[in-house]
Amino acid sequence: MTRLDKLKQQAKHLKAELYALYLAYREPRVPWYARIFVACVVGYAFSPIDLIPDPIPLLGYLDDLILVPLGIALAIKMIPADVMAEYRERVRSLQRHKPTNWLAAAVIVGIWLLFAMLAVFFAMRATRR
Repeated sequence: MTRLDKLKQQAKHLKAELYALYLAYREPRVPWYARIFVACVVGYAFSPIDLIPDPIPLLGYLDDLILVPLGIALAIKMIPADVMAEYRERVRSLQRHKPTNWLAAAVIVGIWLLFAMLAVFFAMRATRR
């Protein structure tokens, strides 16, 4: 296995752990302080705004490479092991049976078609003048 394959595998694992944390943070068996921390970690991981902007060379990806995995590791330690095991299994079962939301796909395609039609309409209107 190449180094790139290992990194891809680690990224998939972190993504699965993050999703398990997202599912587990509402669980009543999770302490309140862990819920708050998990909500912050998951929110930061999914946020388009970073602590250090990505365009800054080298430092831009530092938070993605260090802060997010560190936050995930700390959050996992705060959650009871049996709860994390339960939600990890749930994530694995969801990955095997990924639901397909065709309605959402149709809505997105419809929006893109609407924008395309509007662009053609405005382009034709602009060329008539």
